[in-house]
Amino acid sequence: MRVAVIGTGYVGVVTGVSAALDGHDVVCLDIVDEKVQSLNSGKAPFYEPGLDAVIKKLVKAGKLRASTSVVSEVARSDISFICVGTPSKKDGTADLSYIKAAGKAIGKALKKHKGYHVVVMKSTVPPGTTHNTLVPILVTYSDRLPITFGVCMNPEFLREGSALADAAKPDRIVIGELNARSGKVLLEFYKKKKCPILRMNLTAAEMVKYVSNSFLATKIAFSNEMANLCDQFGIEVYDVMEAVGLDYRINPHFLRAGAGFGGSCFPKDVSALAKVAKRANVRTRILEAVLHQNEEQPLRVIDMAEHELGSLSGKEIAILGLTFKPGTDDVRFSRAAPMIEGLLVMGAHVTVYDPKGMDNFKKEFHFDIKYAKDPQDALLDKDAVIFQTEWPEFRKIPATWYAKLMRRPLVIDGRRTVDPAKLHKEGVKYLAIGAGNQ
Repeated sequence: MRVAVIGTGYVGVVTGVSAALDGHDVVCLDIVDEKVQSLNSGKAPFYEPGLDAVIKKLVKAGKLRASTSVVSEVARSDISFICVGTPSKKDGTADLSYIKAAGKAIGKALKKHKGYHVVVMKSTVPPGTTHNTLVPILVTYSDRLPITFGVCMNPEFLREGSALADAAKPDRIVIGELNARSGKVLLEFYKKKKCPILRMNLTAAEMVKYVSNSFLATKIAFSNEMANLCDQFGIEVYDVMEAVGLDYRINPHFLRAGAGFGGSCFPKDVSALAKVAKRANVRTRILEAVLHQNEEQPLRVIDMAEHELGSLSGKEIAILGLTFKPGTDDVRFSRAAPMIEGLLVMGAHVTVYDPKGMDNFKKEFHFDIKYAKDPQDALLDKDAVIFQTEWPEFRKIPATWYAKLMRRPLVIDGRRTVDPAKLHKEGVKYLAIGAGNQ
């Protein structure tokens, strides 16, 4: 199939690469020329392990290219995927302005298109958006009835840091369809995938993504709450959750306690679903509690630092890890931000380091902090170091560095990043959320 992907962010590029790997001819579309040039040179406009090498190979083979000519490229394609952002507004609702702009461009393209074209919503949108917002825009700008083109909603379930593997071998594919003909085309698009494929209406498919992310976020928030409780009893939450996770009704995934969840999906989607529910006059106490717990959780490490150091005014604190998880340069809703803000309010001086996320963090947040050139520089003359992201390279920091470089060797581990036994041998104080050390 000739495939047009609108949006060259994380979902758009990975969707395009995956389609090209399956043998489709793909064009990725964006109005930002810099992103288009980056893709055509064989490089993604963001960091994802292994992605650049695959893009370079596909571009060279002529299976993947990028363009700013949205309308003309969509008009030549068989199927188009909307993969634009739906960021949170200040009130927590989803901003649909990019969706509407993409819909207008596709509508104009459909006016020129002579055959049957299927428009696929890949972006995460509130229930009802595809049917009630996108379809009317397509009809208005194409001058065509919806029976003359197809519309589907196809949520993505990609994990940053392992997106290529997730796209190649999905655990399920959800097809929300305006009608059977629309779904049949998308089914043909995915014919090489060997996984359960579920077909439903547009709104149900939209709801699947929100419910999935909200449930996973709930598991994390619950685990974090139990970690805080375990601290009060002097017990290890990881021991508890290992046993709990062996129950087949629960499973062990997303039961790792820490400093809270971040990223482009969980905080935004839980908040958006809670707002959707509020507008429908449905009280979602669990979702509200999840959001509240996640806002408080990163402050636990500040409490731990204050318990050990006393007043934090004038203290030198290092934070290692600015991205919301390892294997990405994504700092959206990073838990490092509330940590830094809380430390600065208490008068501490903060130094940070991250292997991939520092440039994005500088753009997203404007704190009066120092950016270290490497972990060694970050540890020098510090009263405490806080691990916020469990980057593999942090596990390789020699235990002797903490003892020799730091003013007071105190490690507060928000992600179970380092081996406490090795630190204890060097006389380094080690604390972790839920380790029963309070």
